[in-house]
Amino acid sequence: MTSVFKAGLIQTNVSNEMAENVAFVREQAKRARDAGADFVMTPENTGLIGANRGETLAKAQTEEEHGMLAAARDSARETGAWFLLGSIHVRVPGEEQIRNRSYLLDPSGGIVASYDKIHMFDVQLAGGESYRESSTFRPGDRAVLAETPWGVLGMTICYDLRFPYLYRDLAHAGATLLAIPSSFTVPTGQAHWHTLMRARAIETGCFVFAPAQVGTHKGSNRKTYGHSIVVAPWGEVLADAGGEKAGFVVAEIDLGRVAEARKAVPSLTHDRTYAAPALHRPTAAKAAE
Repeated sequence: MTSVFKAGLIQTNVSNEMAENVAFVREQAKRARDAGADFVMTPENTGLIGANRGETLAKAQTEEEHGMLAAARDSARETGAWFLLGSIHVRVPGEEQIRNRSYLLDPSGGIVASYDKIHMFDVQLAGGESYRESSTFRPGDRAVLAETPWGVLGMTICYDLRFPYLYRDLAHAGATLLAIPSSFTVPTGQAHWHTLMRARAIETGCFVFAPAQVGTHKGSNRKTYGHSIVVAPWGEVLADAGGEKAGFVVAEIDLGRVAEARKAVPSLTHDRTYAAPALHRPTAAKAAE
């Protein structure tokens, strides 16, 4: 494996029309490759963001017919780059719900691995926004690692970010690279995005790649935070695409920094087993004092 490469993160503002989104991703992938990217990545919901649950379900496609997956495979072949299709909405025959699925593609356009988002974003935000992903998507039930020319990639999606044990498990299983393609809301992004991304990198001693959606999305009026980000194992932000517009950023990755960070703070080797938490209550006598 080579130890140095360039990662290109595409930041998108997808609409509810897949053809528009395909054209943008194809263009940006070529531009990122021309800028030196060896590994091109896109956000969660790269295919489209539906106006509502009904449209999202209606426009989901099977893996075999999916227009965005076909376009990403073509881009990988044409550019000769590795490609992470952050996620698309995939219909599985016989299932009522659809899958929020990420794909890792090699330069021949072959599917190396796929991952279904495990954790569903079911929340009512203070500003009035409501999300119930579990009503549309069937959650995944397996963590996924995939080999690249530079190291082992742990594949996750967006809301998974808030479950640190998943990333520790991936790191213990061999990951040195972590992908977190996302469509973060603006309120949660402003509060937590950079802090959580840096935390996941620091806790695991991994590089974190988080291509993201940005802006107000045509057809749905959903607003996303942007700030596609690359974080080094010591927590330094190597690239940040900002929160204003779609485009791409490129960062140079030196895998030697993984060993340096893990040597400096070898916490991955310090795990211990322990009993489940036990709740202690005051005795009746002490409580009465």
